[in-house]
Amino acid sequence: MPNTCLTIAYDGTRYAGWQIQKNAITIQEEIEKALKAILKEKVRLVAAGRTDSGVHAKAQVANFKAKKNFRPEKLQAALNSKLPKDMSIIKAKKVPVKFHSQFDAKSKLYRYTILSSRIDDPFLKPYYYKTPYKLNIQAMKKEAKVLLGKHDFKSFQAKSSFSRIKSTVRTIKRIAIKKEKEFIHIDVEANGFLHNMVRNIVGTLIEIGRGYLPEGSMEKILYFRDRRKAGPTAHSKGLTLVRVRY
Repeated sequence: MPNTCLTIAYDGTRYAGWQIQKNAITIQEEIEKALKAILKEKVRLVAAGRTDSGVHAKAQVANFKAKKNFRPEKLQAALNSKLPKDMSIIKAKKVPVKFHSQFDAKSKLYRYTILSSRIDDPFLKPYYYKTPYKLNIQAMKKEAKVLLGKHDFKSFQAKSSFSRIKSTVRTIKRIAIKKEKEFIHIDVEANGFLHNMVRNIVGTLIEIGRGYLPEGSMEKILYFRDRRKAGPTAHSKGLTLVRVRY
């Protein structure tokens, strides 16, 4: 059957994440329903990454196989006419039959946005986490460098997924922290991520920025492989899947 790849943007605010769940609205469910209505057959979408409840995406990638033949640009237009206003199909294209959105991905880039202010921005409020504290950006940058490369990131894995993951070793290819006025952006690109890994890293970096964790903390947290040693899980609404590389 022909294989089709979709690039999808969505505001995750009102969704319980990507993956279909009972008694909850999800991104996957909305797109699969629209595909069924258009193609008159049930298809299964496979995503590059299963974003959590409240997490956004600028360029999520998902593929599906269908019996019906169609022009990708027509499917894109048809989907965008049926989907909710808080999600869009940016691109649709035919791909080789063996292409797999998750397994063929070389890396994924996530961005976490923090507003370091006591006053909210009403236009961007759904897309950042606000902290009223002044953060030491230089300390955060210095500690973040420790995470570069191949490490065991068990300390940053969600407790709920401990029994489901065979290996907690991942490779962070890039981590960058930059300040734009009152906003702080933390970009993390890796070959793969554990459940809540980025949000747990960000929660730890915020604790470092506040001065709650001293210099050298990140290295010790990695060494102990203990979730209790790291900082809290940052709120989901500040996280966006920016890009998937193949």
